[in-house]
Amino acid sequence: MAVSRTVQVEAPAQRVWDLVSDLPGMGRLSPENTGGSWRGRASGPAVGAVFKGHNQHGARRWSTTVRVIRCEPGRSFSFAVSSVLGIPVSEWSYDITAAGDGACEVTETWSDRRPGWFKAPAGLVTGVMNRDDSSTAVNLETTLAAVKLLAEQG
Repeated sequence: MAVSRTVQVEAPAQRVWDLVSDLPGMGRLSPENTGGSWRGRASGPAVGAVFKGHNQHGARRWSTTVRVIRCEPGRSFSFAVSSVLGIPVSEWSYDITAAGDGACEVTETWSDRRPGWFKAPAGLVTGVMNRDDSSTAVNLETTLAAVKLLAEQG
């Protein structure tokens, strides 16, 4: 299952890309992610770079392992998320299309990669029992609104 949302941003595509590819800074954009840190030799976005993400929903907190799987500055950024046990969780992507007037369109997509048996335990850890409902769409819309606001502020 995948959920996507799109927003028009009155800012250059590269500025938007800089925001969505800044995984340590994602906490200022996302309603669940609180940031994290690059791992190993990674110090920024690049295909294969690994990141440890920290998340919170209400009083519940958990960490994930993130691997960058697509990294095209100014155009696209995607990463695969796994549990700390290595179980696939999701894939996130940001596709950015520049407009001729210095604005752009950004689409955020969340794809559920959890095995069926893992959904109930993941729900207990995160406090979100059903990620297939509109809560995922609301999270995407919240993130994109923050991206739009920050990008347009310059």
